[in-house]
Amino acid sequence: MDTTLIVATGHGIFTYERNENDWRTRARGLDGQNVTSAIAREGVILAGTTNGVFRSGDYGEKWHAGSSGLNTRHVRWMAFHPDRSDYEFVGTEPAAIFVSHNGAVSWRECPEVAQLRDEHGWMLPYSPEAGCVRGFTFHGKRAYAAVEVGGALRSDDGGETWRLAVGSDGNPDLQGPPEPLIYPDVHSIAAHPSLPDLVFAPTGGGFYMTRDGGKTWTLLYDCYARAVWLDGDHANHLILGPADGVDSDGRIEESHDGGKTWQVTSDGLQVPWRRHMVERFEQVGDELLAVLSNGELLVAPLASLQWKHLLTELDDVNAVTSMKK
Repeated sequence: MDTTLIVATGHGIFTYERNENDWRTRARGLDGQNVTSAIAREGVILAGTTNGVFRSGDYGEKWHAGSSGLNTRHVRWMAFHPDRSDYEFVGTEPAAIFVSHNGAVSWRECPEVAQLRDEHGWMLPYSPEAGCVRGFTFHGKRAYAAVEVGGALRSDDGGETWRLAVGSDGNPDLQGPPEPLIYPDVHSIAAHPSLPDLVFAPTGGGFYMTRDGGKTWTLLYDCYARAVWLDGDHANHLILGPADGVDSDGRIEESHDGGKTWQVTSDGLQVPWRRHMVERFEQVGDELLAVLSNGELLVAPLASLQWKHLLTELDDVNAVTSMKK
């Protein structure tokens, strides 16, 4: 089955098809739009931008607006529920969550998220807006969301309603609370595919783990991190994109013992990167892609983690996803 690669950039969205061992351009669209995120399934691509959501049903050839009901247009992240068709999620700046049950024909806001935002005074250190939602993860009826700067959210009804995880106090103080609470500057979040209570969260105050669904959190690695990849077959195998600070001395590291110890796994790269770091990981088949904060895109086989640059003609990549034909 052929794979379509979808790349969101600061000046539009690009789709690619595999050409032997490389990728060839299939289509480009949304020229001039800052595309922050993209999801794709069942022949449909949804693109989140700083000006709302757009939808394509022909692998990126033509695009149509899909923002009805989306009263906050600055999209920071998108996701679909892995077990339910036509069930999509948007996280925005300022922090809010919207859901769609019809492939982005219309959206419904989850008002409790904005209530938490206003009650706790969520914020962003680089923007006047009141925080943002920049990550989702799902396991059956369990869902989690990452809030920068606000904490970790949890849902027990598949993402229809949200609350603060017990181990997240919602206070955006960057001094941070002690364990067992999570640091509030949460950049992404990932639940293990076979263990709904095992969740990992890269934050501005370290890399955290919970084994009880967000009630208590353990600091695994004192670093600044935005991205993690979980091995669905081996719960103790993790790949992390840590740095020493914001876009400072970034690198790629790997753990085989659940985060107790880490080894640099940056073969093919000159690390640490002085002024950038990993922003997102995305698995495509048996390869792992890494979006860097300077807009570059890397790829490596998971079997060897020998990294190389991908699609070097693009220098403002924000996100990447894929879809089987």
